[in-house]
Amino acid sequence: MSRLKLATVWLGGCSGCHMSFLDLDEWLSNLAQQVDIVYTPLADIKEYPQGVDVVLVEGAIANEEHIKIVRMVRERSQILVSFGDCAVTGNVTALRNPLGNAESVLQRCYIDAADIYDKIPQAPGIVPRLLNRVQPVHQVVPVDIYLLGCPPSAMRIRAVLEPMLTGKKPQLKGRYFLKFG
Repeated sequence: MSRLKLATVWLGGCSGCHMSFLDLDEWLSNLAQQVDIVYTPLADIKEYPQGVDVVLVEGAIANEEHIKIVRMVRERSQILVSFGDCAVTGNVTALRNPLGNAESVLQRCYIDAADIYDKIPQAPGIVPRLLNRVQPVHQVVPVDIYLLGCPPSAMRIRAVLEPMLTGKKPQLKGRYFLKFG
C-alpha cells in the first residue's frame, strides 16, 4: 500500500481540533513515517492538492469562503472526516445563529458592541461575506466519518486515523467514541 495522502483544513472554529491533533505526541512520529501530509494550516502549504486520501475538516461553515473551500476539498479528497463538534453540529460557531441573519450579527458585533470604532468593514477582502446561518459540514458536502469532541481527544483522532493506514474503515463504537464534548 502506498503512503496515505493526509490533509487537514480549518474553517469556522477555534483550532482546538488541530491542537488536539498535535497531542498525538510520539505517535505523530509513527504517523509521519506512514503518511504524506499534503495540506494543513500547521504548515505553509498554499494550495489544496488533487488526490487527497483523507482530510480532517475542522470547523463549521460560517461564510462564503468556507463553502468554496469545503466543496473543493470534497471534490479533491477520497475520505472527508468531519473533525470535531463544530464541523459535526455547528457547535460554538453556530451560537451566532439565534442573533438572526448575517446583517444583524454584523450590526451587533461591529456597531452595538463597539467601544471605539463603530463601523462594519465594507472593503472587499477584509472579512469574507458571512452566511445568514452557520452550518455543519454535512449540510454543504457529503461526509464519510464523524469525529466527535470539542475538541476530539488524541485517542479519538488516532482511532480514526490508525485503521486507515492499513486501508480499513474506522469503527467508532461505544460511549467514549460517540459522545459529544
